[in-house]
Amino acid sequence: MLNFAEHIDFLISSSRETGGGEVKTSLLDEWTSYRADLRDVYPVEQTPVTDLWDSVLDVFRFQAVHPAMKTVLGKLSSDRASILYNLLASSRTNDEILREVSELCALDDTGLGRELVQSRDVVLQQLIHLRSRTNPGVSSTLGRSSGSSEVSYEPEDARLRLEKSLKANASRPLFTKCATGTPEVLPHVYASGTNLSGGSVPQSGAKYSLPVGTTRHDYKDYLEYVVPPATAVPKRPSERQIAVSELDDLAKGSLAGYAHLNRVQSIVYPTAYGSNENILICAPTGAGKTDVAMLTILRVLDQHRGPSARELPTPSTIDRDSFKIVYVAPMKALASEITHKLSKRLRWLSIQVRELTGDMQLTKAEIAATQIIVTTPEKWDVVTRKPAGEGELGSKLKLLIIDEVHLLNEDRGAVIETIVARTLRQAEASQSVIRIVGLSATLPNYVDVADFLSVSRYTGLFYFDSSFRPIPLEQHFIGIRGKPGSIQAKRNLDRVTFEKVSELVKQGHQVMVFVHSRKETVNAAFALKDAATAEGSLLDYSCEDHPQWALHRRSIGDSRNKEMKQLFDHGFGIHHAGMLRSDRHLIETLFKERAIKVLCCTATLAWGVNLPAHAVIIKGTQVYDSTKGQFVDLSVLDVLQVFGRAGRPGLETSGEGYICTSEEKLTHYLDAVTSQTPIESKFLSGMADALNAEIALGTVSSVNDGVRWLGYTYLFVRMKKNPFQYGLSREIVFDDPSLVERRQQTIRSAAKQLAQLKMIDFDADAETFTTKDIGQIAAKYYIRHRSIEEWKASFKPTMSEADVLRTLSMSTEFNQIQVRESEAKELEQLMRSVPCEVSGGIDTNQGKVNILLQAHISRLPIQDFALISDSAYVAQNGGRIIRALLEIAISRKWANTTGVLAAMSKAVEKRMWPYDEPMKQLRLKDDIIYGLTRNRIEYSPQELARMTAGELGQLIRLNEDKGSALLRAAKQFPSAQLTPFLRPLGPEMLRIDVSVARTFTWNVQVHGSAEPFWLWVEDKEENTILQIKRIVLREQPEVLDVNFIVSVVGKRLPSVTVRLVSDKWLGADNECSVSLDNVVMPAISHPHTRRQDVGFLPISSLRLPAMERLYSAAQCNSLSAIQTQTFWSVINTSANVLLAAPVCSGKSSLAYMAIWSTLLNPQTVAWALVVTPNKAVARSTLSGLSPGAAVCGIKVEYDNEKTIFNSPGRKVIRVVTAAVLLHALRARQAMRSHPNLVVCENLEQLDDTYELAVSLLRHATQHSPTRYIGLSRSLNDPTDLASWLGVESRELYSFLPRDREQPLNCSVQTYTMPISEALFKTLAKPAYAAMGLGSLTQSVIVVVPSRLHCTTMAQELITQHNLNSMVETGFLAKTASAIDVEERLAQSGDFMTMNFASRGIGIFHRGMSEMIRQHIFELFAEGVIRVLVVTREACWKLPARAGAVVVVGTQYVCVDPSTSQRQLKDYTPLEVVEMQSWAVQQSSLGYFTLFCPAEDGEMFNKFLSDDGLALESQLLGTDLLTSWYRENLGGSLRNKQDAVQALSFTLMARRLVSNPTYYDMESRSLGEVLSRVVDTLEAT
Repeated sequence: MLNFAEHIDFLISSSRETGGGEVKTSLLDEWTSYRADLRDVYPVEQTPVTDLWDSVLDVFRFQAVHPAMKTVLGKLSSDRASILYNLLASSRTNDEILREVSELCALDDTGLGRELVQSRDVVLQQLIHLRSRTNPGVSSTLGRSSGSSEVSYEPEDARLRLEKSLKANASRPLFTKCATGTPEVLPHVYASGTNLSGGSVPQSGAKYSLPVGTTRHDYKDYLEYVVPPATAVPKRPSERQIAVSELDDLAKGSLAGYAHLNRVQSIVYPTAYGSNENILICAPTGAGKTDVAMLTILRVLDQHRGPSARELPTPSTIDRDSFKIVYVAPMKALASEITHKLSKRLRWLSIQVRELTGDMQLTKAEIAATQIIVTTPEKWDVVTRKPAGEGELGSKLKLLIIDEVHLLNEDRGAVIETIVARTLRQAEASQSVIRIVGLSATLPNYVDVADFLSVSRYTGLFYFDSSFRPIPLEQHFIGIRGKPGSIQAKRNLDRVTFEKVSELVKQGHQVMVFVHSRKETVNAAFALKDAATAEGSLLDYSCEDHPQWALHRRSIGDSRNKEMKQLFDHGFGIHHAGMLRSDRHLIETLFKERAIKVLCCTATLAWGVNLPAHAVIIKGTQVYDSTKGQFVDLSVLDVLQVFGRAGRPGLETSGEGYICTSEEKLTHYLDAVTSQTPIESKFLSGMADALNAEIALGTVSSVNDGVRWLGYTYLFVRMKKNPFQYGLSREIVFDDPSLVERRQQTIRSAAKQLAQLKMIDFDADAETFTTKDIGQIAAKYYIRHRSIEEWKASFKPTMSEADVLRTLSMSTEFNQIQVRESEAKELEQLMRSVPCEVSGGIDTNQGKVNILLQAHISRLPIQDFALISDSAYVAQNGGRIIRALLEIAISRKWANTTGVLAAMSKAVEKRMWPYDEPMKQLRLKDDIIYGLTRNRIEYSPQELARMTAGELGQLIRLNEDKGSALLRAAKQFPSAQLTPFLRPLGPEMLRIDVSVARTFTWNVQVHGSAEPFWLWVEDKEENTILQIKRIVLREQPEVLDVNFIVSVVGKRLPSVTVRLVSDKWLGADNECSVSLDNVVMPAISHPHTRRQDVGFLPISSLRLPAMERLYSAAQCNSLSAIQTQTFWSVINTSANVLLAAPVCSGKSSLAYMAIWSTLLNPQTVAWALVVTPNKAVARSTLSGLSPGAAVCGIKVEYDNEKTIFNSPGRKVIRVVTAAVLLHALRARQAMRSHPNLVVCENLEQLDDTYELAVSLLRHATQHSPTRYIGLSRSLNDPTDLASWLGVESRELYSFLPRDREQPLNCSVQTYTMPISEALFKTLAKPAYAAMGLGSLTQSVIVVVPSRLHCTTMAQELITQHNLNSMVETGFLAKTASAIDVEERLAQSGDFMTMNFASRGIGIFHRGMSEMIRQHIFELFAEGVIRVLVVTREACWKLPARAGAVVVVGTQYVCVDPSTSQRQLKDYTPLEVVEMQSWAVQQSSLGYFTLFCPAEDGEMFNKFLSDDGLALESQLLGTDLLTSWYRENLGGSLRNKQDAVQALSFTLMARRLVSNPTYYDMESRSLGEVLSRVVDTLEAT
């Protein structure tokens, strides 16, 4: 057997791996038959339950055991293996031993524990062999071989070595010789081994047994666990306490009053202040975490100091406008405390710290002036959901501090996950540094939380156990026996509380007893006093021996709180938020000076005031939560905060904390407070709503985006660590470690829910998301998707106030409001007092919410404390929800419901009903309001404003002075006069121009800087809003012009109603009805020309050899389809022609051919006149004519006003702008020669100057054979334009926009956000997708409203590129070099433009120098930079085309030069059509995408693709027409008939007859209409 043992040693030795000798298999049969005798391994009473190995090959039976389980068993010490064996061999069930087994093995994964106990037979067998290796009796040579370098060849030793080697090899990673890994050692984990069983820190989040030294005491009325203070962690050699004097001036000045940093702060200081590492600090309350956060704040301030920071005073060196810091506190009370603390410390630096919570709102100016904002998780979630307003905070965010991050384990934890994931994605998208600092109490799985916060385990993770408390704390956990809520349980609670208080007082300590309602503070104090009286120990509580007791007694005597007076005499005090501030301050002072021994208080004292005591006692753990409408368990956060008040630093060396709860909750608080249970994610509960918010924000637009988004959540971290908790098997995690498939399923499931509710569009095939109006509104107002589902049945187009309240009450946000029997009587009284019917009465949740909301509006008093809390919750959330309902009604165009919701929204905010006296909203005295309300006749504020002060005094039965006050208020009440004008734009489009004139006196104190209103046009018969806009009235201008374009396709509207509704004031509404009976909609008298599919004419058809050669050289051998169709009329006849066709149809080229055909006639000396609307078109025309003119020897002249009508000595083409032509005609130059041909370019740009110039030219050439050719983009009705130019119907060619020969993909996408920088950030992602660079096209033009938006859009496009592409050169061409681009632009000195250009984006606007614009255009034309961002102003001057054009927004802000007031204006359809033309390509498909407000989408679709542009005369009512009339009156215009005759040559004359309503005329004959125009001109 010795030879066989040698052979086995050869098999398992490392030498075999390097190529030893030949393997001998002849002895295997003898070896495998060997049976190890293990009968003595276990005592008789513990006989193994299964057979032992028959041979060493039986090791392969254990392959059924999971490899992870084998690893766990292999790491067990012999003692623990023995205990585990006893547990598994016992008769107890699997469920009974599961928890103990998991604790014993320190299992993070409860699934492993479950599998371990379910496979207990196999595990027992495994443990037997573990025993056999460690039991000395098994082999006499085992101990010798392990301690000696000699190898034992005893059979048993060889078998054990083989088994060990096989196991090691099975668990060994590939391509390494390391069989086992060493446990991870984290450098900044400070924990004493006595705090945890096993002496190790629970990094993995496993549940451990209680800290060493914990004692358990079982009494009749309660069960008590006493956890001793933790053993202090010894100092490491590298530790040293840092003196504040060592710090720089910035830190030294902000930490004034500190001599040294404490131990925690000294350890963290190098990382917090010396780096930008993300940090997670887990430390007990009072360890100084807030000051660590201060160090990270100072780090940001230091990084934003100027270059000469060391030479100037510190405050003046900080650039306060370049950063924002956000501190997220768990609750409002703590937010206020943090705001006060940071403000005090940073005041010397002039750093502004402000609170932003539900109660504290900030204006845009305040946000801009604030550097540090302290907020709550929910508020920050709301803020970052908004891309506009407050949401713009995120763009400058440099530091995000999250306090009490262990809240992840509670219901609010989902919000923390949301904001962290959003911040991390923002940092990645913007390629900016946003530092995240997490502050937490001690928690078990701190490594998981660090991974979630993107904290490095080795540099940014700091864990300090409870021994780092400034005062060691002894914790008492008391479980009260008795049924929870029963009288017996309450008696036991009172008895135990008194027992503990009494013991502490007798020891000379002060005690704080925390209860959970204001009323209970008094009850608890008197209960303790009565119990002490009954026991005869009341004197123990007395503080009469205090040296200043008499003084304090007099101070307390000044209070009006009789309970406080009574209790003080016996050494007791009370404290709660309902007391007067002076009383609260007095009690705090008395307790600090030890003039009170027992203080009964609420938890607000623990949060808001630093008032420590030796001992704190939490009496009961049931607290009413108004957000849930029921009593819930006291949060662990509150427990830790209360325990943090135990111990008096500097005065005592220890503290005691007691928590008295029910016996069934004892384990929960014991585990949570002592950090025994890992914290899990609560994200799945709010998953659908969080996803909707991200889709609405534009950060998630596909399933893949959603998968990446989930990867930033704590849910993802914990799903991998503890899959069973989230419904996953461990096999799924092993097969898919990144959980991609599971995340995809989660995203798809949530997206389907949202799609069913019409909150998003979900393309299941492409797996993409598109937000819809309802989804955006829900995200904006924090509405749950379940509420949207609940509203479906009751939300209708027509609703009353009662219907609105009923729908509102069904919101799931109010599901937690509970109906309690104790409130029934008061609710019944309230229901009888409210004006609207309550559906469901007082017995339902919805009925209670309805009653409380109506009571809030009616200002009814409420007595019950819980009802007051519920009412506040309902009112706070009701206003938000009703606003969401209003915007949904607007999106659905429901006129009636919109009006009712607008009124009810203001009713909740103002706490008055829509039928109440509107003057109540102004600051008037009660007697004036009373006089108005008791008057039998109701007067509107506008009617009151028209009275005199005396009349008003009589009306309210008071004096004239009171009447004057009322008159002033009435004149300040918002009101406006509406004046509508109807402007038909064709047979199916009606423009309604509304003049909104402010009629009230502006008062900044009353109105602020702006008054918002809703203005809409509605069809009352159909109860439909046709168009709606949100407008803002300001002090200047007093009149606002608003335009609506309404489609009347298939409608017969007898009238429309224009309504103005204030967004803030009840009763400040106005409306006017506009009859449409007399409206004459213009009819199309000439149908559009159909493009014929005929063969293309060859260029030889021109029959001009010189021109044929020119066109052939340019590779133009044939005409286009539209050129072919119109060729005969334009070239081979002398008739006037009007050609209205899409861009790139060859209109201008065909007109040039007509010029060559006319001028190259050898029989005459002819000349042609080309009229253009502006210089840009003139330059383009010159460029097009020059090559042909050079070939033919024809002269081309430009804008020579003095020689326009001179007789030419040779054939000539004169190109003039309309302004130059008009000036020449008005100068009465002698027309020595008439042009043979007049070409009118770009007639779609016809303005008053262009029209009058051509009209006068037509009048002057009426007796000459001058030919006119008009060119225009597609028009919806060019009939009158043709008549104006003298074109017969057969020579009128009017093609639709879709008749273009070049394919163009046109898309109109709408949005509902107001114009702002944030709008363009929101649209950046869909704009980037619309660009299609690489996949669809190679060049893009992006149009934005102004120069400022150029920079924003360029930066956002680069951000999107970084997220979606691995190419580091941005939008540069593949062959281009960023260095070359920078060199070409280096001389410009515009470093921002140069920087963007080096990333492939060119910026082009009028504010740039001509040289820079030229360089940028050249780079774009060469294809070096592939994206050009231009402004609206460039639409007539940009000589470029691209494969895709994206117009981002169709509104811009302009400044009125006369008033310096900013006004919002819309792009004209003509401007958008011009931008569309840039995307038309000669040989490939072009792409045009327009992003416009939702109300304009239909109009742009119609003009761009369906009908073409509407063209109306702009001559009527202009100063130009008036001045021309005055100039010629008495000259060429001798009488009225001459004036009528001259005006008959205008386009205006024809449109006045065809479309009289547009010009506010009645339908009459041409002579009558022009006669009225002349009368008007004479009158002016």
